[in-house]
Amino acid sequence: MDLFNSIFGSLLRVYYAAFSWAPPAVGLTVLSAVVGVAMLWVFSKTSDQARMKVVKNKVWAALFELRVYVDEPRVTWRAQKSLFIANLKYMGLALRPALWMIVPMGLLLLHLEAFYARAPLPVGREAIVTMGMSPDWNPAAPAPELTAPAGVKVSGGPVRAVDAREVSWRIQPVGEVSGKLTFVVDGQPVEKAIEAGTRQRFVAGRSVRSAIQALWTPDEKTIPSPRVEWIEIRYPEASLPILGLQWNWLVWFFVVSVVAALLLKKRFGVVI
Repeated sequence: MDLFNSIFGSLLRVYYAAFSWAPPAVGLTVLSAVVGVAMLWVFSKTSDQARMKVVKNKVWAALFELRVYVDEPRVTWRAQKSLFIANLKYMGLALRPALWMIVPMGLLLLHLEAFYARAPLPVGREAIVTMGMSPDWNPAAPAPELTAPAGVKVSGGPVRAVDAREVSWRIQPVGEVSGKLTFVVDGQPVEKAIEAGTRQRFVAGRSVRSAIQALWTPDEKTIPSPRVEWIEIRYPEASLPILGLQWNWLVWFFVVSVVAALLLKKRFGVVI
């Protein structure tokens, strides 16, 4: 899993670096439009376009009947029934292309979170870093030791939460930082990336030990220590300034990809 995440993440890092000259929204917009076109192509190859066209015509016919015969209850009821059945058939036909797209889309979105969902720690503001311990953790034993890179001050901790099996520290960036926190657990070093400053960049989320969990948190290599289940830094959420508004990256991604697909569907000859 580490190898797959590393390759996928490296490709996205190269793409992100290619747009380092522009605000993050530019690279995300281009990528979203490309994904919209890719979804359109997959839809055209995996859906029954002939049947979808027939069903879509039935939907429009039922809507037309509802508009024209609004004062005739029997006709209106029949049109509503036809519209309901046609919509069910359409959703059934759209299910196959959706199943083809769900896995690659899910993986892409999980990896993009590190680039667009989290902002680096603000300089001068304290943050919490927490380590989740394994079930065999002995809270009476010496706590893991934390060493911070230059530019980060460890201002508090370790604090044990015995019932939750967690150990937490309070840290404070005092300057622009792109480095690693180093924990020593039973004599074994465990590293966790840390980012602080004003420039939007790759900000790794939770580190985990389980290879299965690494599917959902793919930003760093799995934790080597059997005593540690996860490590997390509480980063602030990022937003994208676009058109005078602050956008959640995921909302903007889907808006652009859907608009791109709708604008190009006729050029590709695709019925949606």
